[in-house]
Amino acid sequence: MTPKRLLPTTLMSLLLLAGCAATAPPAAQHAVAAPDNAAQGIGMLERVSWGVNGGSVRQLQSQGWSAYLQAQLHPGRTTLPPAVQAQIDAMTISQMPLDQLVLSMEQKRKDAAGVMDDMAKRQAQKDYQQELNRLAREAATRSLLLDVYSPNQLQQQLSWFWLNHFSVHQGKHNLRAMVGDYEANAIAPHALGKFRDLLGATVHHPAMLRYLDNEANAVKRINENYARELMELHTLGVNGGYSQADVQELARILTGVGVNLGTDTPKVKPALQSQYVRRGLFEFNPNRHDYGDKQFLGQTVKGRGLAELDEALDRLSRSPATAHFISGKLAQYFVGDNPPAPLVARMAATFQHSDGMIADVLQTMFSSPEFRQSLGKKFKDPMHYVVSAVRLSYDDKPILNAGPMLNWLSRMGQPLYGRQTPDGYPLAEASWDSPGQMTTRFDIARTIGSGSAGLFKTDGPQPQEKVAFPQLASALYYQSLQPGLSPATRQALEQAASPQEWNTFLLSSPEMMHR
Repeated sequence: MTPKRLLPTTLMSLLLLAGCAATAPPAAQHAVAAPDNAAQGIGMLERVSWGVNGGSVRQLQSQGWSAYLQAQLHPGRTTLPPAVQAQIDAMTISQMPLDQLVLSMEQKRKDAAGVMDDMAKRQAQKDYQQELNRLAREAATRSLLLDVYSPNQLQQQLSWFWLNHFSVHQGKHNLRAMVGDYEANAIAPHALGKFRDLLGATVHHPAMLRYLDNEANAVKRINENYARELMELHTLGVNGGYSQADVQELARILTGVGVNLGTDTPKVKPALQSQYVRRGLFEFNPNRHDYGDKQFLGQTVKGRGLAELDEALDRLSRSPATAHFISGKLAQYFVGDNPPAPLVARMAATFQHSDGMIADVLQTMFSSPEFRQSLGKKFKDPMHYVVSAVRLSYDDKPILNAGPMLNWLSRMGQPLYGRQTPDGYPLAEASWDSPGQMTTRFDIARTIGSGSAGLFKTDGPQPQEKVAFPQLASALYYQSLQPGLSPATRQALEQAASPQEWNTFLLSSPEMMHR
């Protein structure tokens, strides 16, 4: 290798090291001069979306910041590029309702268990597991396609945030058949609405009830798993002022709340038949419920069946501790690892005044000086890095294969639906900025930058028109992105010896590692 070729490599090492640094690149520190500053607009767009691309910049320029933000906070129907919509429409999870899908998979499982020949049984069980894997891959693919191409970028970011907050792990039981519906119907529709509605949707979804074992929770056989996480992770927070007795009482309230994966209705005592509830796979079986009165968070909950759960959820969602805990997590996600206490307090006040309207809480945050001062300083977790890199590289050109993106997320330790513990993936920089992580990001940048990522390769016949090489040195770059780059990054780009190297340098720059 000649000395001339060593220079960009050395500069690249410096850029990667800068990506690990806790401080933001210099340009980001003065990108908030005024609300109508162009650089600040790009910074705010980067934060509100999964990452800047040509389409989002044009959308911002045509609407103006205020109208753009309101459209993001109160989104309409998602319109996708036809080729992307066609990919989603062709998926099994898009064509089959959850209850039908899960019941059909249950039948496959039972059929496999009933096979007498050992070799045939193993094959049938393998086929069952592979089909579950395929359904989970469909869900993850759909999620990524929406993240990359949906014009409702804030809703997509919030969908991932809440999916992480109300985390379930696909590896348990048959959750691989459920995660797609969980994200699409329990999380996404409520991502910017009332927190109480979102909380209720997760509580009633079979993915959550199976994941945290509430289907095993019954009178005289209490299982506290879900009750504990419902308070510690989902609402009040670990310091939310509840006791172990509250956990036990909430577990009693949750008895009988479970899942029915069959077609039969259980035999219910005649006096309790009017209390039985079946909605899809969700079931409340009064035979399994503790009808005694409970003392929950300092108040009596009269034993009366499923209505007890609504009372408990109302109390949890409207607690000041919940307002503070949720506001703190949102601020950590959008502003910084240690968000300013005054900002969190204002967001929590909005949470309480608006009865938990998430869009209003975010409006308070986006309007704050603390938010503007944080632009460019928030380190991207793997999801933000991968999705932002693809959005910047290909704009609205539909990828044909999300497999490489799924693989990159797995390599960096943040696969969709892959967190085994119910606490969700960490949001702080320290979890994602190790030297190994940065090396992986450089490899991903080089793979995308060289046009060899495989995002346009399909299993069947290859399309005649291959749009594989990213055109990053575009009008978007020169008009909107270049002014915000540090001198070190500009110097590295000037030293690039080829378009592939130029792309790699930009995608692995410190600015690309932050939002």
